Amino acid sequence: MALIEGFNPDGVVTINRVILKPEYSTDDLEARVAELCENVKTYHSDTGFIGGFVAMNSGQVSNEGSTVGQAVDSPLKDREALIVTFWQSFEDHERSHRSETFQPLFKKVLELCENGNEEIAYRMLW
Repeated sequence: MALIEGFNPDGVVTINRVILKPEYSTDDLEARVAELCENVKTYHSDTGFIGGFVAMNSGQVSNEGSTVGQAVDSPLKDREALIVTFWQSFEDHERSHRSETFQPLFKKVLELCENGNEEIAYRMLW
């Protein structure tokens, strides 16, 4: 049984770490990522895109699961988000980013980010 339905064992997981500029909110990020996701679902669902999700830093730090100090909250609460996507292959992912319809929407998301963007591709282990 697959961990994620439709995701092959050789698939790729990409993760973008976004830190919002102080003048932007989660709502701003949601609106822009929604446009981007709609574009990917429309144009790339049949060319390698499986799905994805966005997770926002809740501000909570687990003292039971952390080994670096005993912080009680994260200074990046509601400012740090992870955008995680699942693809059949890295080549499919890269092709989607070269799309003329994708690039303008991607740039709108990057306008919100104080940290620029680094998207790392991972392979699923288990």
